[in-house]
Amino acid sequence: MAMREIVSRAVGYFVLLMVVLGALGIAWGMQSQSFAEETADLYFKTPGTPEGPPAPSPENTVYSRVGTLDSRLIVWFITQLHTYFGGFVLALPIFCVLLEFLGLSSKNVALALRFDGLARDLAKVALLALSVTAVVGSIMLSIFLYFYPSFMRYMGGTFKTFMPVYAFVFLGESLLLITYYYSWNRLITPASKWAHASIGLLSNLFGTALLFLANAWSAFMMAPAGVDAQGRFLGNGWHLLHSALWNPLNVHRFLANIMSGGAVVMAYACYRFFTSKSEKESAYFDWVGHIFLFVTVIALLPMPFAGYWLMRSVYSFSQSMGVTMMGGLLTWLFVVQAILIGVLFLGVNFYLWQSMARIQGGERYQPYYQALLSVFMVALFIWLTPHTVWMSAGEVKAMGGASHPVVGNYGVMSAKNGAVNIMILVTVMSFLYYRRANRTMVVHWVKKGNILLGALFLLGGLNIIWLSVYGYYLPAKLRVGLSTPQAATTLTVLVIGVIVNRMMLKGSVLHGPIQWGKISFRGMAGLFGLAAAFTWVMGLMGYIRSSGRLAWHVSELMADVSPWAFTPDFAFAAKMVTLNMMVFWAAVLALFWMCQRDQSSAIGEEVAKENARVLVPPSSSQEA
Repeated sequence: MAMREIVSRAVGYFVLLMVVLGALGIAWGMQSQSFAEETADLYFKTPGTPEGPPAPSPENTVYSRVGTLDSRLIVWFITQLHTYFGGFVLALPIFCVLLEFLGLSSKNVALALRFDGLARDLAKVALLALSVTAVVGSIMLSIFLYFYPSFMRYMGGTFKTFMPVYAFVFLGESLLLITYYYSWNRLITPASKWAHASIGLLSNLFGTALLFLANAWSAFMMAPAGVDAQGRFLGNGWHLLHSALWNPLNVHRFLANIMSGGAVVMAYACYRFFTSKSEKESAYFDWVGHIFLFVTVIALLPMPFAGYWLMRSVYSFSQSMGVTMMGGLLTWLFVVQAILIGVLFLGVNFYLWQSMARIQGGERYQPYYQALLSVFMVALFIWLTPHTVWMSAGEVKAMGGASHPVVGNYGVMSAKNGAVNIMILVTVMSFLYYRRANRTMVVHWVKKGNILLGALFLLGGLNIIWLSVYGYYLPAKLRVGLSTPQAATTLTVLVIGVIVNRMMLKGSVLHGPIQWGKISFRGMAGLFGLAAAFTWVMGLMGYIRSSGRLAWHVSELMADVSPWAFTPDFAFAAKMVTLNMMVFWAAVLALFWMCQRDQSSAIGEEVAKENARVLVPPSSSQEA
């Protein structure tokens, strides 16, 4: 039966792939024109012979509408849904392989079965999500071909070399994911289990390659390279891929996909926690939410630095685009993005301190919460401060400019770099307190260790603040570079702090097991809010990144000259992102429901039969 299912699904994916490739064949059409003259690369300035079509003329970029509805809104809606599902499909197999490796490396049989059962259930969801992603992707391709034929002919002709590679990688990922899921119960011996996990790892490599290839289109549209001033491909495929924004965009979107996928699993855990009918089920999903919060936070911590790298690359490529995004039309969208990122860090800290309720002895550290919260809020206010504010003409005249003489100093990037790093340090310290909550350390150097940790965080914070202040005395183009030593300081404090704290906990006296399921209602509600904020900020960041092109399909090469073309304002963009998020969440919850119709819940019915203790979460923070 399993083999028939594998074959049927493989045939289905193959047929779908043939449909997609058939549609792509339309986009691959090129003008049968020979180019003889030599020309130079638009970005890399290297000489080359044109081998591709030029960018379409303005007469060919006036596109139709659906009644009074701008066709770009339909494309925006479908593309954002595809991006959400694509990120979900990328993240879930990574989670599955990570959980499976944790299970294989665990010496606790019950914990190993628990990790394996959760990984298998997530793999099933990933397989269904892959089908939905392929369908939505086919719809997206069809509407692109219908509404933007000249754009697709140009992009298809320019990237024609990579189309077969993209198809091969997509098919490879699909077949590997199918094999990974349906071979789960066949490869169960210890040796074959490692082979099974390797299949999942290979599937993730294909998925990451698929993301990088897709990012090449997005990066090219913002910062074209590998083409001449007329948009003609010059034959160097590496230059075409390796545009100014490709590397930072790869890192940024990879982390964003991990965050988005982890947020969905967190929300599902909260939903099952609220609707559970037994203490064991509540305890299990409390544990699942806890695990995936940390997975998501691991992706969140480097996200501000990835964002700074991306924006720094934008400024390096086009200063006007950077000013538009951070100091012009899209400024207030960045303010909202900053608010959401601040909410994410605040929510993480809130959840950690609410989690103390399930730990015996956690009340010892509650007094420290107020001090950490005070430091965090000061950094948060600086992080949220805009450089300019909406004012009337009279207010601008009275103040002597658009920037407030005092508050405006906290709206520049130098201050914000320091603020976000301080927020990360506070979050790390909250985590260290959480790890200590139900333990009493017995190592003989406890006092020295605490002094070491205190000095480490203090010196790290002072260095970050000093670099922020020093940035005010540097030109703007040099000030951006200070984000690197600040990030290095934060990373050093994080790594050394976690290692020292773990060494201090060695052999510690346990006050009692973690009482999973005993977390407060507001703690789980906060976790659910975090999940929603994660997906909302992902949609907003995608809009900001795409809108930096303004009226250009491909920056400075191919404009959208349709009379009804416009760049949506903040209110319009917020409504579209919210609509996309709601539709995506509804679809994801439907996928979870479909996966449970056969009564194979996320707890893992088969695992429960093998070991009745699988529903009992880890009894100590060390196992968690």
